[in-house]
Amino acid sequence: MEQQQNHSFSADTGKLLKLMIHSLYSNKEIFLRELVSNAADAADKLRFKALSDGSLFENDADLRVRLSFDEEAKTITISDNGIGMTRDEVIEHLGTIAKSGTSDFFEQLSGDQVKDSQLIGQFGVGFYSAFIVADKVTVNTRKAGEDASQGTMWESTGEADYTVASIEKADRGTEIILHLRDDETEFLNDYKLRSVVSKYSDHISIPVQMFKEAVPESEGPDGEKVPAVEATWESINKATALWNCAKSDLKDEEYKEFYKHIANDFEDPLTWSHNKVEGEQEYTSLLYIPKRAPYDLWNREKAHGLKLYVQRVFIMDDAEQFMPTYLRFVKGVLDSNDLPLNVSREILQDTRVTTKLRSACTKRALSMLTKFAKKNEEEYNAFWKEFGQVLKEGPAEDAGNKEQIAKLFRFSSTETDSAEQTVSLDAYISRMSEEQDKIYYITADTFNAAKNSPHLEILRKKGIEVLLLSDRVDEWLLSHLPEYDGKAFISVTQGDLDLGKLDTEEEKKEQEKQETEFASFIERTKKALGDKVKDVRLTQRLTSTPSCIVADNDDMSTQMAKLMAQMGQPVPDSKPIFELNPEHVMIKKLADMADEELFTEWAELLLSQAVLSEKGSLDDPSEFVTRINKLLLA
Repeated sequence: MEQQQNHSFSADTGKLLKLMIHSLYSNKEIFLRELVSNAADAADKLRFKALSDGSLFENDADLRVRLSFDEEAKTITISDNGIGMTRDEVIEHLGTIAKSGTSDFFEQLSGDQVKDSQLIGQFGVGFYSAFIVADKVTVNTRKAGEDASQGTMWESTGEADYTVASIEKADRGTEIILHLRDDETEFLNDYKLRSVVSKYSDHISIPVQMFKEAVPESEGPDGEKVPAVEATWESINKATALWNCAKSDLKDEEYKEFYKHIANDFEDPLTWSHNKVEGEQEYTSLLYIPKRAPYDLWNREKAHGLKLYVQRVFIMDDAEQFMPTYLRFVKGVLDSNDLPLNVSREILQDTRVTTKLRSACTKRALSMLTKFAKKNEEEYNAFWKEFGQVLKEGPAEDAGNKEQIAKLFRFSSTETDSAEQTVSLDAYISRMSEEQDKIYYITADTFNAAKNSPHLEILRKKGIEVLLLSDRVDEWLLSHLPEYDGKAFISVTQGDLDLGKLDTEEEKKEQEKQETEFASFIERTKKALGDKVKDVRLTQRLTSTPSCIVADNDDMSTQMAKLMAQMGQPVPDSKPIFELNPEHVMIKKLADMADEELFTEWAELLLSQAVLSEKGSLDDPSEFVTRINKLLLA
């Protein structure tokens, strides 16, 4: 052994290892699933690399994972003849836990052993689950294609540091030796190990083998001779790609366990869709929807996508070309017979076949969600809490499926008692009266701000349902979704509130009468406010509030301006339209006020109130306070 070096784990890493060793005991057997899964991935990666360089097989093309144990030494060994690692890769992958996600991992910990153990897969720390049962872990590895002298040994007791050394290793691949603690000897059992592999890793496409001892020739109960059986390595899993099996041959439990394998998740999936297509294009897809959002869901640059196989040959883990970014939470496998085997990422992005497969997988995922929403309303609402804001990115990214994506949306509305987003657009439309031909909505910083906005007063009076939108993405969403099912989305805080047939003839006549009666008052208010407003006009949208501001149809809405400002983007300078309620007693008194100076002060105060109500803040709060005090003493 040469070039031995000691390295220290980071503080977070040591903390996490301590947690692994002392806390996460609720699901001990998961360590085997994680290590077998990693070994199978290493074999898949070698198979792909060998497509362009057959010498990497080193005259051993039968890829496998082997599992053995030694009762006397109290060790379990998991070995593979896959791609292996170089010394630098060992330090990079085994010396760093969860990489950038480590701190997020700790933030998620709840103190509940069951829930905490489920975080292992989500944060990419599966290898370290070995320390749940082992007090020392030794890894011997050599990269395929490297000389036998280029092997590397990594060893750690799960404390503050680890050791890396150069070794001789004749066979390529990786060997992991777990030195079990005294209270974990239940895993030094042939039946136990076989049952765990059968439970978690049955459908891994790489054979998982255990050694079967030789059996000498014997005599049967009827005196017949039972032939001897030679010692051999025996496959203990089906080693058949699950997605290639007929759906009728698979049980729900098998689908769930396969999902956990490919998604590194310890919870069952919410739903899945298994689909085989033959004809002009031949491919099989198996798509899953998780129950929980991963910690890095909002990182749009994070690798995502499906596991890609071509004619059952593994190509890559995160083939993002086949799933749009707004569906980045979808997990699964795509196996195509049409893509060339020497594909690269660049070629995948440009081929006609790739475009068709992406379209098909996207439609399949949307269809799966649509069916699930119809059959399981309560569970779908739970899904929406986890992934709804990501799904709202869809209309901007995927105009061709805009209508089907919108069908999946859920919102709060004036018909709901809480901020829970449970109202679909179809449900909203089903409650519309015959006279209503538009979908009304309001955007605000919070649900309560939207629900209590004065802009809703006339709509409430007429019994018109309004969607209450308070997610940051909502304003941006509706800029890409102008209508649904032929009905336009109309903001109740922007432009003229045209209620069409919802206004009676009597109401229209009364509005015309008021326009005439208050014409001079409107001109007087315009003069008093000057360039602080774009226009002043009477409003019909208010019933109990004296005034409000709205944005012109051609101007940026208040919420969009806030969003851009928060992102550090320049915001166009636009003036609000000031609307006054002619039925309110304050407006009637203001119209009769003769003192021009006092009139101006009141007009300024009403404008400031309207701005505060709409925007939540004022450019000059002290001026507002001073004006109130002045008018209180007048």
